[in-house]
Amino acid sequence: MSSDRPLPPWVHRVGVFDLETTGVDVATDRIVTAHVGVLDATGRQLVARSWLADPGMEIPPGATAVHGITTARAREEGRPAREVISQVLDALGSLLGQGVPIVAYNAAYDFSLLAHEARRHGLDPLASPAPIIDPFVIDRAFDRYRPGKRTLAVVAAHYAVALDDAHEAAADAIAAGRVAQALARRFALPPEVHELHTHQIGWARSQAASLTEYFVRIGRLDAREALDGTWPVRD
Repeated sequence: MSSDRPLPPWVHRVGVFDLETTGVDVATDRIVTAHVGVLDATGRQLVARSWLADPGMEIPPGATAVHGITTARAREEGRPAREVISQVLDALGSLLGQGVPIVAYNAAYDFSLLAHEARRHGLDPLASPAPIIDPFVIDRAFDRYRPGKRTLAVVAAHYAVALDDAHEAAADAIAAGRVAQALARRFALPPEVHELHTHQIGWARSQAASLTEYFVRIGRLDAREALDGTWPVRD
């Protein structure tokens, strides 16, 4: 379903960003592959760059099963981690400096892990990156009660966005950008991208609080625990 309302101006040029990593702990896991690109209003990729890094540690079999990169391949073909991280930071910083919003699905994961990696290698992390667009947060805010999972693959299918190679950084980044554009066509999102960024901070916090309440109720979390809803970068 679409609307005749004008599309937000940010739809016409969005950056896209995704990481594939050694695991899911933003503080200790490492970058294996990364992708940064730019999409036009039709979702066509205008510019793009992808990286393969040697993370400096064994890639667990579970992570390899997700993204397909083995430790041997990363060591043989990957660039040094510090070099990759520096270039990813420069690419994202350049887009944000031009006022281009960056789309990342579950942005708090990718931007938090990138920040930890930057510090680990003596680099300056992105300072309060903005504006960021997170389809994961926006979809949950505007279609809160839709049943089912909210993985990128499931959400992309829901909005009729093709994702033929899930968990490959470029494919995931591009799909996330197109989902963000589909959300803008479906829902009345704030037209000003910095306003949207600010709204997402509150939505992410509320969503974490709601999920915390649910996890406590089913016994998955202790009543004294709470999920971190800080967005887009967690400490």
